[in-house]
Amino acid sequence: MADGELFFRLVLACVLGGVIGYERQSRRKSAGLRTNMLVCLGSCLVMVLSQALYREVEGLTNADPARLAAQVVSGIGFLGAGAIMKEGLTVTGLTTAACLWVVAGVGLAVGAGFYSGALMATALVFVTLGSLSRLDEWVDHEKNFVLCIHTVDKPGQVMKISSCLEDLQLRIRGVKLKADEDEADVSGERLLYINLEVYNKQGVKSVIIVDAVRQIDGVHSVDIS
Repeated sequence: MADGELFFRLVLACVLGGVIGYERQSRRKSAGLRTNMLVCLGSCLVMVLSQALYREVEGLTNADPARLAAQVVSGIGFLGAGAIMKEGLTVTGLTTAACLWVVAGVGLAVGAGFYSGALMATALVFVTLGSLSRLDEWVDHEKNFVLCIHTVDKPGQVMKISSCLEDLQLRIRGVKLKADEDEADVSGERLLYINLEVYNKQGVKSVIIVDAVRQIDGVHSVDIS
């Protein structure tokens, strides 16, 4: 392979990985622009190397040019596993892990010279991550709400609240914590503001949610917005 063709494939892999990575970074995901670019570039390099090694021994042995590429497909699972987080019944990072796996495939396609497939896959991934995410937000808009909780700041308090919501079949999509520096509990404990972005798939009534959270020891007030 000429140096010019090699350089083109590596640059194209960076560009296509960067396109997908830009969408991820714009949504503040853990695997952003640089991660996706490096995964795509590395996959491309492995594919090119695999082809080059095969040409060196072609006819001399029963070498498989896809062996190194196959290791990329399985090995990318380590990065994917690191992107997946589980807290209680809530699992996040699945889309990011799947994105890394697809980006590795795009890199392999570019490395193999399958440009049309790599370009079409990149376009489809970008549309899927962008358009369908907005569609999900639009469909689920009425089922999302923010739960504002004023509670004591003590170990395990957030987990108690999380468990209570999970018992009501509610899913926590985001958590924001802020210390209350102006007030303290009667016992002298520090207070904390917790804002939870909650997905109410089952349509549980607000009154039931508020009453359940208020029953938790240390919770001072609960509001839904």
